[in-house]
Amino acid sequence: MNPLSSSVAQPGPPLWLLAELTYRCPLHCAFCYNPVDFARDDTELSTDDWLRVLREARAAGSVQCGFSGGEPMMREDLEVLVAEAHRLGYYTNLLTSGVGLSAERAAALKAAGLDHIQLSFQDSTRELNDFLSHTRTFELKQQVAARIKEQGWPMVMNVVVHRLNIDYIGQIIDMAVALGAEYLELANSQYYSWALLNRDQLLPSREQLQRAERITNEYRERLGDRIKIFFVVPDYYETRPKKCMNGWGNVFLTVTPDGTALPCHTAKMLPGLAFPNVREMGLREIWYESEGFSRYRGDAWMKDPCRSCPDKEKDLGGCRCQAYMLAGDPAAADPVCDKSPAHDKVSAAVARAQQPGTPGAPLIFRDPRESRRQAGCAD
Repeated sequence: MNPLSSSVAQPGPPLWLLAELTYRCPLHCAFCYNPVDFARDDTELSTDDWLRVLREARAAGSVQCGFSGGEPMMREDLEVLVAEAHRLGYYTNLLTSGVGLSAERAAALKAAGLDHIQLSFQDSTRELNDFLSHTRTFELKQQVAARIKEQGWPMVMNVVVHRLNIDYIGQIIDMAVALGAEYLELANSQYYSWALLNRDQLLPSREQLQRAERITNEYRERLGDRIKIFFVVPDYYETRPKKCMNGWGNVFLTVTPDGTALPCHTAKMLPGLAFPNVREMGLREIWYESEGFSRYRGDAWMKDPCRSCPDKEKDLGGCRCQAYMLAGDPAAADPVCDKSPAHDKVSAAVARAQQPGTPGAPLIFRDPRESRRQAGCAD
């Protein structure tokens, strides 16, 4: 156990369980949050392992379960897992590209008790949607949206927003309304994993961002309660960091395809931390006792400027992964903060984004071959 954890109050339960069932995915999005080196290990938990994880997390206090990937529809046992989660009393959510969600599987998932589907689009046009995903999926996604409505699920749409599609924010909202979405999340890309590789191509300018926010607010006023629109600003345009995952090891528990338990999607990148595997340790012990989940709880781990900052309880120093990626130290202040000694890294990226046009380097698309290349593995 981390000795610092003795000075940290006992955390509450892991309310939100994210079950990353697989890294397999038919899409190749350039902003994917899956690890860049995901192809290094293609091990996946068995059905029995996942069923045990669901039971242990529920016993530890989890109330919401998200099934994601990769593309969770690639798992043939998805309906079995959803049915068990429903039986255990979870509120269940499927995060999907729509690929594989046939009418038959939609009906089976409904019968299994699935509560909610979040469907991703890349853009409002076939051309850009298919370019950004490196697949031909636009018409399929529209068909899946209709199936979601037919089954009576709330229509929740997610679009990752960035330099290449942010100028079409109005058309994206129009598409969501036409498809009957009740909720639309316009989530500006956060620069981790594959998005970090493509940051210069994806980070919008300040003018683009302000225009998109203005148009979003105009639509909110015009549409009223017809649709709820959420607009998530990229960290790089803030001067204070977000409270990452509502606090390290505070609410959120991720289990990756190979069974590694993490306090956030990308924490596996952090050096010097031994994250436990659900094959070897129970989830209650992982949550309350493991060094990986204890290391950055509370504020005893902080260095200045975070340690002496009056805002430290608001943001808890920001994101540990972003601190590592940009400052080279997971215990440093998140460089998004303008008090961080490494804030110039963020400022430089923002300055480049103000240049007109799109930088000339090609996008690096997420796929197993590129993942092996990035990891330095022989193909």
